[in-house]
Amino acid sequence: MSRKVDSAKDINDSKETWRLAVRIMDVWSVVNNKGIEHLKMIVMDSLAIELQNIPPKGYFFKDFGEILQGKCKTDRLEDIIGAVSEINHIQSNTPGKKVVVSVVLKDLKGNCINCNLWEIYGSNFLAYYNDPKNNGAIVILLTHAMVKDGQVSNAWSGSKLLINEDIPKIQDFMSKLPTNELKEKPTQSAKSLSNWSGGSQYSSVERFVHNAKCMSLSQFCKIKHETLCVTVATTLKFAVSKYGWFYYGCTRCSSKTPNPEKAYECSCGQKVEQPIPRYKIEIYVSNGESKYRFVFWDSKCAAILGMTAEFMHNSMVENGEDDPMVYPDELEMLLNKKMAFRVKVQPTFSQASVWKLCDDEVFVKEIENDYINQSKTEYAKLVHNKENLETSAQTLSTSGENDPESIILMTPAKDVVIADKGKEVDFEVSGATQLSDTKPSKKLNIEPSS
Repeated sequence: MSRKVDSAKDINDSKETWRLAVRIMDVWSVVNNKGIEHLKMIVMDSLAIELQNIPPKGYFFKDFGEILQGKCKTDRLEDIIGAVSEINHIQSNTPGKKVVVSVVLKDLKGNCINCNLWEIYGSNFLAYYNDPKNNGAIVILLTHAMVKDGQVSNAWSGSKLLINEDIPKIQDFMSKLPTNELKEKPTQSAKSLSNWSGGSQYSSVERFVHNAKCMSLSQFCKIKHETLCVTVATTLKFAVSKYGWFYYGCTRCSSKTPNPEKAYECSCGQKVEQPIPRYKIEIYVSNGESKYRFVFWDSKCAAILGMTAEFMHNSMVENGEDDPMVYPDELEMLLNKKMAFRVKVQPTFSQASVWKLCDDEVFVKEIENDYINQSKTEYAKLVHNKENLETSAQTLSTSGENDPESIILMTPAKDVVIADKGKEVDFEVSGATQLSDTKPSKKLNIEPSS
């Protein structure tokens, strides 16, 4: 990515975000034939090049059929438009949890996909849905959506949600809906009503620490064997490796390509004509005097940064920089963040691979106070209360690409990020039992090992 302010004369359609330093020369108000007011302006950049207008936003909608058939790159952000046919899950904003609304979107061909709206996106949708003034069909347009396993989700940053807005794309879609659907407001499933009233019986914190050892980073650094751990630390600086900040991988899964310059058939069955860049960023994390090297994988980085490694790499090349050892300024968004981490410690390589992460203050504080600070020995052990935890076919937590646990919903990496199985590191796949959402909430106790 460019490290300097762009010039207006260089603007083209090769990327969607440009950095301009401008002075407003003139501004005026315009009212269209529907009575909607907007502003037009003339601006001048630092080189005194005038722009007569700001070009309109273009949308490139992904076909639902291609999403359902898996004919799209899971690391590419897409624009989505569809009519809400049902609300099938609502999770309220409670301590340790974030608002998430899962809706079914239908296109004009009748194809349906699941769309998960997290945090402010979910809250905005609920505010619109619950407003008695809003009746009839609901058409939403979501930009820069993440696509995974036949469903989509907003990115942590960069996505924009438009609901029944008076813009040509939405109005054109609305005009093509059948008359009966145009007048009907989306319904809520019985499951969504139940979830909204009571929420999941096990908190996201309990799911985050399940089957892991909770310990401080100082204890963490003494581990001698591969271990699944939960700890809290602050990202400090990049650990620059000889491979740089990305690797070339399969277009479907996160496995590394044998040769980035040759087509091949991946072990996942995908025929890869051109391998794509994927994030693999090593970062030192610290807590007090302790420091350790964590490996952040593709899906987590893409969700935090709001752009794929392929997009960032292509942008660097367009700006004349193709050295993988040059870390773009945008990657610094990963630094100076205090987070709770669920990682696989690999002492043989003096590193830990990040499976899940969360930087929510309430979430991190609960992890510290209720789990890590209660640990009195080097190894803390999670045990169940008197009533055993039952297994269930569903879980609301989601994971990194190397986490063997199953996923239901995708979430931006501000909480935890979408999964993407990979072969970069050999991880164990045992002990991935899930928690029941039918029994009353039981706090997991932490006992020192004997």
